[in-house]
Amino acid sequence: MLPPTEPVPARKPIPQVDFELDDFDADEEMYLDFYRQVAVHEDMLVPLAAHHTPNGAHSYYVLFDRTATWGHPGMPQLLAVHLQRDREKRTFTFEQDGMPLPAMAQSWLIHRGCPQNTIGLDPELGPPPADEATRVLERRLAGDGDHYAMGYSYTRDDPDDTVTVVALRALDERAPSPFRVVVEEVDTDAWTHTLREGGFDTVGEALQWCDDRLTGEAGPLPPVRPAAAASRPAVLPKAPAPRPPGRSR
Repeated sequence: MLPPTEPVPARKPIPQVDFELDDFDADEEMYLDFYRQVAVHEDMLVPLAAHHTPNGAHSYYVLFDRTATWGHPGMPQLLAVHLQRDREKRTFTFEQDGMPLPAMAQSWLIHRGCPQNTIGLDPELGPPPADEATRVLERRLAGDGDHYAMGYSYTRDDPDDTVTVVALRALDERAPSPFRVVVEEVDTDAWTHTLREGGFDTVGEALQWCDDRLTGEAGPLPPVRPAAAASRPAVLPKAPAPRPPGRSR
């Protein structure tokens, strides 16, 4: 559900994020980290979702980084940010992480205390789900995202093939299909998006499918095995770092 640099169709001006940190301070290292990791591109961050606690102590943001399209190919274009403010001392701390999918950013925030029903995406800032299967999977990823570790992702914002692939590893060694691939595809003509999930027994199979999808050679995603089909604990090798498509085989 990644919006392009100029949302299509354009329904309203692109909103700007407000971190509400006027008159707040932090130690030098924290302040510099926040500037380098978040605020340096503040005018290019689009708030897809935000929630603030009534007392102002916590703020949660799902942000689309419009500068990411000009960065390293394939890198995540979303930023999840959790701000914590001490209103008596007028200081702040923060956590942030880059995410390839909105549901994963929501999950990251939910598991840092954001109520799940408060961090819904602005429906005017991205293509809506194309079907109920997409909605169901997005809700599950947002709620159960802490059950998986991300090993690889690649985001391509080519208008002719707007796609994000994500390889996940189940943290429970007994999980069926311990390696999952989630793929989001945007139909830029219909202006909708779909999200689908497949299950794999090995990290190599999962990464190979991601490579094949990015080069246009992938077959259908294999189904996730039901829990009753799990036979023995899986060996969980470490997934490699993100790679561009077309690697040598």
